[in-house]
Amino acid sequence: MVDIWDITIPEFTGDETRKLYIYLPRSYDSAQDKRYPVLYMFDGQNVFFDSEATYGKSWGLKDYLDFNDVDMIVVAPACNQNPDNGRLREYSPFTFKDPDYGTIKGFGKDTMEWIINELKPEIDKDFRTLADREHTFIAGSSMGGLMSLYAITEYNHIFSRAGIFSPSIWTGVNKVAKMIKNADMAPDTVIYMDYGSEEFGNHKHMLQKFAMISSVLMKKKVLLNTRVVPNGTHSEASWERQVPFFMNTLFYNL
Repeated sequence: MVDIWDITIPEFTGDETRKLYIYLPRSYDSAQDKRYPVLYMFDGQNVFFDSEATYGKSWGLKDYLDFNDVDMIVVAPACNQNPDNGRLREYSPFTFKDPDYGTIKGFGKDTMEWIINELKPEIDKDFRTLADREHTFIAGSSMGGLMSLYAITEYNHIFSRAGIFSPSIWTGVNKVAKMIKNADMAPDTVIYMDYGSEEFGNHKHMLQKFAMISSVLMKKKVLLNTRVVPNGTHSEASWERQVPFFMNTLFYNL
């Protein structure tokens, strides 16, 4: 079941509403004493339903979780859809410049503070969650992948595991590397990170940049599963096909 709430985030978009998608596992109503881990995801409009997805194709995550009886709650707020690069601003941990987008002032820290200090407490109050770090995860793709990488490094005391799909490290690979190097990350941190073989050409030197970030993460001695996806593209259809790999990593030895 997916509950859909209308929410506001006054810090970013005032009284304008956006959707919050909350997936509850099939056992939620029948197992009244059971508590569940929680996965927070970015770009919630693209996670569950093709009819809601920005480009008409979602990750189809509800179908996967239902079919495999995955006992996990998923909380996925929709992104900022302001045409003035609202999504880029909310989903960047730092300010960057780009020939196509100009200067993007990053409000990623504010986004994460909202998730941690406002959204997570509300979810933990309203649902039977396992609210501790060990059972709190985060995931996203593209700019949401960059934010998931930011979350697992800078907020490692909150999130123990992350799924990072096609992260937009092109926005500032040296800043990303420095962020990881300076992070205080527990050795039990689990990270799944991938990039599609067909999307390396979308930005200059992306193969080298992805290899660099993977190497920096490995040097932090975290538990990293990193992949180059054969024929993978920068699309929800491709990320959907990676869900089984991600889920195997997410729940490995948990």
